[in-house]
Amino acid sequence: MPEHDTEAMTFWDHLDELRQVLFRMVIAVVVLACVAFACKEPLFDLVLAPSRPDFILYRWLNALAASWNMPSLAVEAFRVEMINTQLASQFTIHMSVACYAGILLASPYLIYLLFGFISPALHRAERRICLKILFPAFLLFLCGILLNYYVIFPLSFRFLSTYQVSESIPNMITLSSYVSSFTTLSLLLGMAFEIPVIAYLLGRLHLIHAGMLKRFRKHALVGILIVAAIITPTSDAFTLLLVSLPLYLLYELSIRVVKSNP
Repeated sequence: MPEHDTEAMTFWDHLDELRQVLFRMVIAVVVLACVAFACKEPLFDLVLAPSRPDFILYRWLNALAASWNMPSLAVEAFRVEMINTQLASQFTIHMSVACYAGILLASPYLIYLLFGFISPALHRAERRICLKILFPAFLLFLCGILLNYYVIFPLSFRFLSTYQVSESIPNMITLSSYVSSFTTLSLLLGMAFEIPVIAYLLGRLHLIHAGMLKRFRKHALVGILIVAAIITPTSDAFTLLLVSLPLYLLYELSIRVVKSNP
């Protein structure tokens, strides 16, 4: 998007420019959401894969348990009944999941449009900072989503969906509950992976420094272990390590990022 002379543009010119940007964003999301809606089977094969006992994580853990002779890592076969309890729920969930997919697929273009709109109002140094953090922030957010998809959500789902207070009370998980938990955890993990970016910005504002983060390293580790234990309520230490290690590495990365700030 070409730069505009912000001093020559009136408030209504800016408003018209914003309207055009929002229109392009909506069109991009709608088009990609329609494509995702049309691809119903592959879309829900992808979304529902973590609920199946043949998911890649479970196969990997079983192979690891066999090769390392650690039966505790093996994942027993399980079966979870998934039901729908409302008349229009499956259709509305199909639409909402397609919208989420459209937003995710269109996100690079959305970021490009937003940056093109605000960049003329930024100083050169501010523009350089934005360009410096945009790609890492987007990449980290995707890494958080992938960690949730491949590790955190499958383990949490298997534990919670098979947990019973009594054998006389079977678990039947609603589709809406599954999708809601999946999207919420994906968003939370994506946001959690933005820790280095937030640390970089706070460091630029001189609100934190590397020495402070190093001083609270032990406290951060305890907090990470508590959070990991909550979001993955399984009993083995290996699963806890799978979740807590990436979060701790992000904290260490934040220390390096803040240390490198001028």
